[in-house]
Amino acid sequence: MTRNFTQNFVGGKRVDPLGSEVIEVRSPYDGSLVGTVPLAAQADVDLAVGVAREAFDEGPWPRMPVADRIAVIRKFTELYEARSREFAGLVTAEMGAPAWFTDAIQDLIRNQGEAYLIAAEQYPWEVRREGYPQGASVWIREAVGVVAAIIPWNAPHQVALAKLFPALLAGCTVILKLAPETAIDGQYLGELFSEAGLPEGVLSILVAHRDVSEHLATHPGVDKIGFTGSTVAGRRIASLAGQQLKRVSLELGGKSAAIVLDDADIGQTVEALRYRSFPNNGQVCVAQTRILVSRQRHDAFVDALVDNVQRMTIGDPADPGTFLGPVVAERQRQRISDYISSGLESGAHLAAGGLGLPEGINHGAFVKPTVFANVDNKSSIAQEEIFGPVVCVIPYDGIDDAVRLANESAYGLSGSVWTNDSDKGLAISRRIRTGGLTINNTAPDLLSPFGGFKQSGIGREFGPEAINHYIEHKTVAV
Repeated sequence: MTRNFTQNFVGGKRVDPLGSEVIEVRSPYDGSLVGTVPLAAQADVDLAVGVAREAFDEGPWPRMPVADRIAVIRKFTELYEARSREFAGLVTAEMGAPAWFTDAIQDLIRNQGEAYLIAAEQYPWEVRREGYPQGASVWIREAVGVVAAIIPWNAPHQVALAKLFPALLAGCTVILKLAPETAIDGQYLGELFSEAGLPEGVLSILVAHRDVSEHLATHPGVDKIGFTGSTVAGRRIASLAGQQLKRVSLELGGKSAAIVLDDADIGQTVEALRYRSFPNNGQVCVAQTRILVSRQRHDAFVDALVDNVQRMTIGDPADPGTFLGPVVAERQRQRISDYISSGLESGAHLAAGGLGLPEGINHGAFVKPTVFANVDNKSSIAQEEIFGPVVCVIPYDGIDDAVRLANESAYGLSGSVWTNDSDKGLAISRRIRTGGLTINNTAPDLLSPFGGFKQSGIGREFGPEAINHYIEHKTVAV
């Protein structure tokens, strides 16, 4: 079913666009039309920011008791859950994410929503404390203001709600800027929030290209930018925010390392890394695309990994049996192919995959799942975020060398240590300069902060640390 929107969602209402451009969203699998949405012009941004500014400065949302805001968000999560399978299928149609992945993301969305509600209920919104050298003070945490939330296309609802939940719980008003590649699915969030009881003016949802997105980021009516995307785009956002001293948080790219110790079972590790190195066709910022293995076990590990990769089912992303679908667009397929060519030129051993379409595939933006072995950690395929189904296996000589290689990266977002000794895994994790790690195949804690070191970002999402990015601190001496 084609889904066509002729109006923008501004402040809780559908309004006619002030620009004339319309964007088509087409499936990267077969080119079919998924839907159409107005492309925002600068005038649309001005309107949305003006509505958000008025709602923040004069409306009820920032002034509501926190419990009332929590009730609205809880109602939204209930409404969303009733349509979660529909939304999973829509994202699959838009950007080619396989159905198993979009279903798993719906579980993540459900859990992250509940975690944010727990965090908000426990958050110290107002604290009275004794002062020094005398007196006392009331420490008040209040909303930062109007937020521009700018998200990518690879997990659109999950990333959008990771920003909307803490911002709205804090009492902010928000303009959510969707990526053109996934311009359809985000439209439904607006209606659900309105149905849940979000007051008029609090939320607007627009689709825009870079120039209009920059207009939003630099708009004087915007107090805070929450951005998820590439490191290159994040640098630009940070520069624009810095010129105006806007508050900014950035969740950016990664080139995460999985350190496989000699006591780890190769078969079990490879099977788990199938889901950590190749999720969403490799288009995940936390994908563990550098696999560090001791030199003496390198060849055995590569053989097992190649066998696993060659058994991956590739095809229609809507088929529940498909493990890998197409990447988001032909331009992305070409970008990944250029990196594969670079890897071949660097002298890395191509153990699986390579250039061209997968066997039996004659259309769509598909990339063969690719494994390079004996990779030099200084090469471009080991240092740059490819954002596709391409993995590098890098040999190490001893634990100190593995730690050095893991840290020898401009990024620091995620990672893992694979071992039968959890104490050893924790000791090694303490030495890795990255924002989050897992020991073996453990699931992340959604009440704990998520974010990156180095060029992987500024700030954290999830838990009370996420709410911190959407509040200002006020101290009243009493």
